Amino acid sequence: MSADMQFSYDEDRANVKRKGLRIALAVAVGFSLLLYSGAIIPFLGPLFAAQFLISSSRPMSLQKALAVTVLILVVGALLQFVTVLTGDRPPVLLLLLGLIYFGCFYQQANGKGGPTIFLILVIAVMVPLLTVLNEDLGDTILMILVQSVVTGMLLMWLAYALIPDSGGSPLKVATATTYPRAAHYAAANTAILLIAVIACLTREGLATAIVIPITVVSLLSQFDTAASTRAAFGLMITNITGGVAASVAFGLLQVRPSLSFLFLLVLLAGLVFGGRAAMHAPAAKLYTGAFTIFLLVFGTGVSPLPGSAADSFSTRVSYVLVAIAYAIFMTTLLWPRQVSHAS
Repeated sequence: MSADMQFSYDEDRANVKRKGLRIALAVAVGFSLLLYSGAIIPFLGPLFAAQFLISSSRPMSLQKALAVTVLILVVGALLQFVTVLTGDRPPVLLLLLGLIYFGCFYQQANGKGGPTIFLILVIAVMVPLLTVLNEDLGDTILMILVQSVVTGMLLMWLAYALIPDSGGSPLKVATATTYPRAAHYAAANTAILLIAVIACLTREGLATAIVIPITVVSLLSQFDTAASTRAAFGLMITNITGGVAASVAFGLLQVRPSLSFLFLLVLLAGLVFGGRAAMHAPAAKLYTGAFTIFLLVFGTGVSPLPGSAADSFSTRVSYVLVAIAYAIFMTTLLWPRQVSHAS
């Protein structure tokens, strides 16, 4: 290996470590500050920040940030209006949601959209559920979502300001995965997600309604991991690890309840999962999903949402495990058997 190649390799490794540090720091700082300030859903902003940092090799420009914020505002307002308008006609609401889900999954199957598609899917899950299941939050959910997106962007810029790359060429991100039969994948994913949403709409419990479908969205976004039985098993184990880590962190926090200790726990999880999600490798998607599961489980544990059922923490963890098993089983059942192509 020549000196130039060795230098480039060392520089890439250093930037991967810096990216992992940015992810961990942004999530830990955002989670702690939002929880301290009494935010209703304190894990949502850090979750978006992690998505922005993982999916890009450089900070989002101000122009793009404004465009994403406007898009989220428009989509959220439209979804809230549609939910209120068709609340007494569930088949119509589910049909409209299905069309939105299909469009998002179709874009993902073609390797397009990036974190914006994930944001729209999360919003298309949260807005209808929060509006239907909780009237108090229904009026403020749009503002909560916009604040969370803006918070995620601010955390992203702060992380880049504190931990910039060492220079040279930008760090590569994991390649997107595309499928020749994109419509088939999109239709299968839409059916899987709609069934999860319907199950939540027929049950009381706000925490349940949020955790299960978002877990399914996270898993469905990890496309190529279900291409074989062995890969599907790896997907399940890695994501379950995120739930187990959240359970352990929650147990430790009960022993020593303090904001500083919570910061350290989230920072450690960010270094373990976020550091691996920063790698330029197919497995990065798995660790991104595991980190999402960690934030969902741990977040709903330390900040139970108002109006939710008094489910125990262990019950919420079991919901996540069921969602993981359900998503893996349904993708194995419905996804077409063909080789994916990296773009």
